[in-house]
Amino acid sequence: MKPEQNNPVLLSPSLTAGIPSQPNESPKNLANQAPPIDSEGRLDLRILDSLRRIIRAMEIHSRMLLSTHQITVHQLVCLLRIKENGPLTETALARMVQLSSSTVVGILTRLEEKGLAKRERSTVDRRIINVTATAKGRRLVQRAPFPLQDGLAQALNTLPELERTTIALSLERIVVLMEAGPSHGAAEQKSRGRKNTPKKERQ
Repeated sequence: MKPEQNNPVLLSPSLTAGIPSQPNESPKNLANQAPPIDSEGRLDLRILDSLRRIIRAMEIHSRMLLSTHQITVHQLVCLLRIKENGPLTETALARMVQLSSSTVVGILTRLEEKGLAKRERSTVDRRIINVTATAKGRRLVQRAPFPLQDGLAQALNTLPELERTTIALSLERIVVLMEAGPSHGAAEQKSRGRKNTPKKERQ
């Protein structure tokens, strides 16, 4: 079974290169470290710097969430989806949270070990396994913080709906552009090749 990835954001190493790892670093401090905007600078470098700061802020938030509630961001997001849309199959959940099926299986195993979710066979079709949140899982979702940083969630709520939509569409567009790149495509093909290759040939 593929171990669960605890990093909240999985991007190219080029995006995370040069980011210092400081346990006492806070999202607020990161905001104060914002570099001056060079209106004549390269836009690609400005976008890269912004992505690096987003990654760092999310890593800090993920560590705080794990420390205070003993749950990772990925686990909390999956639990939220299960509570809101369950019962769900593992495949449907993987599509919703944009993670690989093997990663979701690892996440569900950990949620089950913590008593937050359970997998049961469908009463209609015994071949189908559905995932639901337990009473303990529903209580945790109610008291746990939003997967986004509290400050960011509150700030977004103060913005007009049009501006929030613009931010969401811009970020989604960046994801599409990154996934359409040649390096991402090559990595996907390589990954599919490993899955389709018999185990004895991969050794």
